[in-house]
Amino acid sequence: MSTTYAMRDSMTMLRRNLKHAQRYPSMTISIVAMPILMLLLFVYVFGGALGAGIELPGGGAGDRGDYTNFVAPGILLMAATAGAVSTAVSVCTDMTEGIINRFRTMSISRSSVLTGHVVGNVVQTMISLVLVIGVALLVGFRPTATVVEWLAALTILALLSFGLSWLSAAIGLGSSSVEAASNAPMPLTFLPFLGSAIVPPESMPVGLRWFAEYQPFTPMTDTLRGLLMGTEIGNSAWLALGWGVVLSALGYLWARSAFNREAKA
Repeated sequence: MSTTYAMRDSMTMLRRNLKHAQRYPSMTISIVAMPILMLLLFVYVFGGALGAGIELPGGGAGDRGDYTNFVAPGILLMAATAGAVSTAVSVCTDMTEGIINRFRTMSISRSSVLTGHVVGNVVQTMISLVLVIGVALLVGFRPTATVVEWLAALTILALLSFGLSWLSAAIGLGSSSVEAASNAPMPLTFLPFLGSAIVPPESMPVGLRWFAEYQPFTPMTDTLRGLLMGTEIGNSAWLALGWGVVLSALGYLWARSAFNREAKA
């Protein structure tokens, strides 16, 4: 099948998934609500205490406003990871309801089914990020980024969402029920907590600090924070892009293998 037909079929599947999201918005609402609730929790409940532990460039302790600027990029990363759950649920739903078996009997590109789910999830995630950014601005987030830096930050978030969506698609294909599919990707949503999203890794115990420094979400958070707030990025940008590509490639290969395996079953 030619590339043109594959792209056409993928666009058809993308429209299908976006219409499903529009008709059944509960999953999208939950994806948006969770990072917003986390943002409000850390700003208004913990922000004063945690802000006092932030060392300002000129010396002295920070306050709630400083902590809002520190934590908001991390919350944006959490929003991108939370969006991956819906891909596993939607793919597993199609599997359990038999619609994917029906698609296999039709003259369409086999990869378009998963591509529609993945790209549709990325679109929903980027829309949710706009809403989270709006709430962050309302609670005191004051980024210093230029238009180019904003575009770079959104590109990193889109790449992360793309990679995690493929991983979640593979999880959805291998799940026995929708409940299992909704729970399996949850550890991914909590990994930013064990990085630099909420507090600096330097404040953690030695073993946890080592994990925080070398897990993929830390360089992504540091890169987002550097782009949006002007802090030092160093080599975090290259590590963030590298991890994004690795997650995308790993997720795609895993999902394709799982889809082919299910087709032979």
